[in-house]
Amino acid sequence: MSGRPLDVLEAALEDVVTVTLKDGTAYYGALAGYDQHMNAVLEPAADVDDELGGGLDVTPVEDTTIIRGDNVVTIQV
Repeated sequence: MSGRPLDVLEAALEDVVTVTLKDGTAYYGALAGYDQHMNAVLEPAADVDDELGGGLDVTPVEDTTIIRGDNVVTIQV
């Protein structure tokens, strides 16, 4: 796998990811899509371990959610 960000996102499609935003909030869900601006589309994830996020306050998405790339600090697979 290449280390380029968009290649990493391509490989992570349909996997559960945690997206951390500039304001410190974090959300997790299945990565349903993205674009060249790193806007991300998350959908609810089934059967996700409650310990996801390693003790951080991570909120699961409850519906299809679009996160603007300008607000994203990290996307973790």
